[in-house]
Amino acid sequence: MVIKPYHENRELQLLRLLNSRMELSTKEKQHYLYLQKGYKGEKIFADRLESLPCEKVIIHDLLLEHNHTVFQIDTLLFSQNKIYLFEVKNYEGDYYIN
Repeated sequence: MVIKPYHENRELQLLRLLNSRMELSTKEKQHYLYLQKGYKGEKIFADRLESLPCEKVIIHDLLLEHNHTVFQIDTLLFSQNKIYLFEVKNYEGDYYIN
């Protein structure tokens, strides 16, 4: 079950609209492409996670506040025995985990 589905954040939506209507500065364009690449990676991850056959509860893009500091968790997955916290990155290349 997905409690909060994954979707684009407002900053990416805004930059997409602005990019289609005007010439973004080099810095703005670079930031837009960075956000777009991150969104694609997180969307692929969300789709794969949601297709897992096990019973689970998923919350995407969770904003929390602690001691007047706001922080974001990409994805929380609750299974019967464990809670998994995921921070998703969309890097290119070959990576190995030991």
